Amino acid sequence: MNQFNITLFIILSFIGIVLCQQSPQTYNVVFSTTKGDVEIFVNRSYSPYGSDRFYALIQDGFYTDNAFFRVIQTPLFVAQFGISPDSSLNDKWNVTIPNDPVVISNTAGTITFAAEEENNQACCRTTQLFINYADNSFLDSAGFSPFGKVISGFNNTLNFYGGYGEEPDQSLIYSEGNSYLQENFPLLSYLNSVKIISEKW
Repeated sequence: MNQFNITLFIILSFIGIVLCQQSPQTYNVVFSTTKGDVEIFVNRSYSPYGSDRFYALIQDGFYTDNAFFRVIQTPLFVAQFGISPDSSLNDKWNVTIPNDPVVISNTAGTITFAAEEENNQACCRTTQLFINYADNSFLDSAGFSPFGKVISGFNNTLNFYGGYGEEPDQSLIYSEGNSYLQENFPLLSYLNSVKIISEKW
């Protein structure tokens, strides 16, 4: 094996370790948003693959300056986010994780990975998340597996701007980043940063 191949192997091995690392059994994080702080409790037993991916994404700074680009408030449904303004991060984390069984229901305040639907079942989870605004337990049967719960600041999430509904084009967020959103949807709320404040292994 030549030097180039050795270097490439080391780099790919490191990336694989980062993408597949295991999270603590429980941990708490604080979302610093433009509408105030939101604290979330994550329990790995709820959704192991989801918990592991969320933990890794936080450590990589993925959710810094994320827009809440899909906020459905009439009727109350979800606040969705999880497209980085940094296209290199989106490319890096465009790796799906396996499905988790649904252990807790999609009730108000739970947080869940968004996913595509294939044969009426959720699949292909990568980075996008949503906070349930209401009892959305009808999502359980489709395999949407919550991995955590909002334990403080839920009212702040209800203040996320929802006037644009589903207008923002996700493909343009991926290709143009926040400049597209700021130019066309200036009132959107943002997740400024995420901080892990406690963890138990």
